[in-house]
Amino acid sequence: MSEIYQSDAINKDRRTFLKGASGLAGAAFLSSLGWSTKSAKAADGVLRVVPQADLRTLDPVFTTAQITANHAHMIYDMLFAMNDELEPQPQMVGDYSISDDGLTYQFKLRDGLRFHDGTDVTAKDCVASIKRWSQTRTEGGLMMERAESLEADDEKSFTLQLSEPFGMVLLALANPVLPCVVMREEDAQKAASEQVETTVGSGPFIFVDDEWDPGHKVVYRRNPDYVPRDEPANGLAGGKVVNVERVEWLYIPDPGTAVQALQAGEVDMLEFPSHDMLPQLDSDPNIAVKVIDPVGYQGMLRMNTLIHPFDHPKARQALLHLVQTQQQDYLSAMIGVPDYERVCLSPFICGSPSESEAGLEQFEGSEDPFEVARKLFEEAGYDGRPVVFMDPTDQNLMHLMSLVAADHLRRAGLEVELQAQDWSTLTSRRPIKESPEEDRGGWHIFPTWWPGFTMQNPITNVPLDTSCDGDNWYGWPCDEELEELRVTYANAQGVEERQEIIDGLQTRFFESVPYVHVGQFFRPVAFVEDRISGVVGQQSPAFWNIEKS
Repeated sequence: MSEIYQSDAINKDRRTFLKGASGLAGAAFLSSLGWSTKSAKAADGVLRVVPQADLRTLDPVFTTAQITANHAHMIYDMLFAMNDELEPQPQMVGDYSISDDGLTYQFKLRDGLRFHDGTDVTAKDCVASIKRWSQTRTEGGLMMERAESLEADDEKSFTLQLSEPFGMVLLALANPVLPCVVMREEDAQKAASEQVETTVGSGPFIFVDDEWDPGHKVVYRRNPDYVPRDEPANGLAGGKVVNVERVEWLYIPDPGTAVQALQAGEVDMLEFPSHDMLPQLDSDPNIAVKVIDPVGYQGMLRMNTLIHPFDHPKARQALLHLVQTQQQDYLSAMIGVPDYERVCLSPFICGSPSESEAGLEQFEGSEDPFEVARKLFEEAGYDGRPVVFMDPTDQNLMHLMSLVAADHLRRAGLEVELQAQDWSTLTSRRPIKESPEEDRGGWHIFPTWWPGFTMQNPITNVPLDTSCDGDNWYGWPCDEELEELRVTYANAQGVEERQEIIDGLQTRFFESVPYVHVGQFFRPVAFVEDRISGVVGQQSPAFWNIEKS
């Protein structure tokens, strides 16, 4: 066990945070929602789930929040969907063809697609939805930059005509994290910067608007008119067969209370049980704990590359070396359960098609990592000014990540000012580009995490964008060579060509360091084993295919 994880301060902070403040029993919390323990256990055809977060925004194009993406998968459908092997499969599309030169994509919708208002899904709906989605999604934007036209041919067919090959068309349309869902044309004509407030999709569930209670409860009912595909469910692909009448998301913010509710049988499933609670759940013979996401999540430290010292690549390399040689410290503090953590030095996700070993040899050897980092900070001209580290204390994974990183930086000779705040405050400060000396909200580093699926693809990997226009993601790294390689990946046509580009990207990544990754972790789903079967999904469980007895 590493020295940093043995720190009493960090262990105490971890226990305090994860214990939670409410101390409510699960039954007491659920009673506050207006229904009794007896009715919960006796209910037939209702799947009750504690979601990972509270649903506040309903438009999946307007936000990148994962809970909104999960909501979108419930009520909307997609043209393509990803299976467990991360391969795009037709979903709303019945037949499609790609020309030999890779420039013409023709799609035809399958039969039986209808919106919840009873109208048929048409090719015009699909075209409008793709165009709106591409306004805010990197891969969609790159695809549409290469599009000569995207037009409906008839009621059920549409064609994408490219000016140059874009090998990621199907992967982009099947992205499960930032999904390209099909809305009605009238909804999809709204600018992506404005929220669509309607919830009329064509998916397997219907949103029950009059039962939505933000902060407490979200309700979906089975869409009786949905026609699933014939194939078995696989990941988010295949047949979306709904076997329950209703799904209720019951938001329980305290992890201990959520576990009590599951073990008491008052809810059927926890989407993301706290890692600290997993030993308790694993020891309960009535509870199944299952990892459904093959690539997991990646923790990250993001630096402000516009201000000293992280405007110098040597300073970014120093932080990278500290983390890469000691990832286990971060994982032990954040997760603490070996089965759900993985040291991964490749920024493009271990176990994914993009995993690479290029450049990893530099992190081997017996030299003191703190001395290596100290020398690199000196070469970067670090002058002793405090490094402002934003610490979101209401987000346990990121908070614990911050504590470890601050300790490492101090041991490498930096003066670190760890500023405690909630996540909403952090997100309001991170657009500030000025240094802390110029703006009291200025910052040097903040922590976050991303779904592995997003990070393993250079195009969907948002923080990898190093375009030099200052409009890329917070931290604003500028590296024309890295950006050229990233965009080149979009044009790659085969597996070998993609891997060659990935190797080059990773080599340059370690030189430029747009961000620092702190390892890979997995978030399992937990459910009552003798009551629930057929759980599928990817980043989060899907709620079709599940049978409740």
